[in-house]
Amino acid sequence: MATSESSKPRAPIAAPRYELLTLGDELLLGLTANGHLTWIGAELGRRGVLLARNVTITDEADAIAEQFRESWAKSAVIITTGGLGPTCDDRTRDVLAQALGQKLVFDPAIERAITERFAKFNRVPTANNLKQAYKFERGEVLPNANGTAPGLWVEQDGKVLVMLPGPPNELRPMFTEQVIPRLAARGLLAEGEAYIQIRTAGVGESALETKFQPLFDRHPGLGIAFCAHLGQVDCRISSPDGKYSMTALRALAEDCAGLLGEDFVCFGHDSMVKVVADQLRTQGRTLAVAESCTGGLLANSFTDVCGASKFFQGGIVSYSNDSKMLLLDCPECLLSQHGAVSAECAVAMATGVAEQLGADYGVAITGFAGPTGGAGDNPVGTIYVGLHAPGGDWTKKLTYPGPRCAVKERAVTAAIDWLRREVVKESRRVAVPLAN
Repeated sequence: MATSESSKPRAPIAAPRYELLTLGDELLLGLTANGHLTWIGAELGRRGVLLARNVTITDEADAIAEQFRESWAKSAVIITTGGLGPTCDDRTRDVLAQALGQKLVFDPAIERAITERFAKFNRVPTANNLKQAYKFERGEVLPNANGTAPGLWVEQDGKVLVMLPGPPNELRPMFTEQVIPRLAARGLLAEGEAYIQIRTAGVGESALETKFQPLFDRHPGLGIAFCAHLGQVDCRISSPDGKYSMTALRALAEDCAGLLGEDFVCFGHDSMVKVVADQLRTQGRTLAVAESCTGGLLANSFTDVCGASKFFQGGIVSYSNDSKMLLLDCPECLLSQHGAVSAECAVAMATGVAEQLGADYGVAITGFAGPTGGAGDNPVGTIYVGLHAPGGDWTKKLTYPGPRCAVKERAVTAAIDWLRREVVKESRRVAVPLAN
């Protein structure tokens, strides 16, 4: 009998050294967060590559040249971000060409792409925009569908240099659609994901390891890694020496998921919001949300999902008592007796928004995000989440000490996780046929 490729143990790919050079004074001044490190590091990690180093460099030519020469001597693949724009502080292209002993040559195809992009916005490129139309004489161009600065690809001395523009909306699609396939074709990273990821919620990192360890002990040689996020923990299972096939790893991951019950979110990288969205669409159910202290963050989480209009009816931010009465039909007597931050108010908001917007599920958040407000049994950080569902209405009281922004984010995460658990239970109830 033939054996499928996915069921065979895979020999581990070679581990070439990768370095990421992020350029820009704005990064060092703290004006812009270095999101490229976390994003590119995660994308490479999925393919079995661990970045050896990330160095953030100023826009000064001497600093760029010095760091590049050091990195080029050590690494097989260097990725740079930033410094490909049209202004005087965008020096990366010129400096690296000189360091590699290559000339920059004008490319009319890049010029046409720049001109056509400007024309879409009824604009004409200025002379300095044509600075972006130069490429390495012995290099290739990575087209940029979302901006004017193309990426550049250079292979020299048995190494690879990948140069990408700084804006994330330009860099990310170029990286996933062009860079990753090129690197994989050259055997510099795995063709597919190098691990199985189990996404969990409601269980801590140490407790998760304790739960899984008996299973892992029966499989020596596994690569195990845990990563904690806000309200969730991921566990990655891999086979560093190629001993276990992806089929075997998937089977082990299934066993792990079976131990988790409702704490299991998904395999892979889908967010809890995506999991909820998929369940609601599958069930043909709809959702509406009401918020006070989170100010629209909950609604925004769902509208970030492509195709949200298929299940998301809308959201209401009712910050004042008057808006709760007017928009959500919360009784004035309820607010007077129990207050706006109460279990009773959270349930009234959840049922009210579901009724007002004609949704099957309603989720509401009210609380004291701080730093002021709160007293007695409801100190700062107190959050009430209300849930209206086909099976009933409930509320939860949560306490999250910390700064205002963190309280808001944790409240939204908790609300989404509670909704996720309810819609998953509902899908199971629907799947089980009623007895005669």
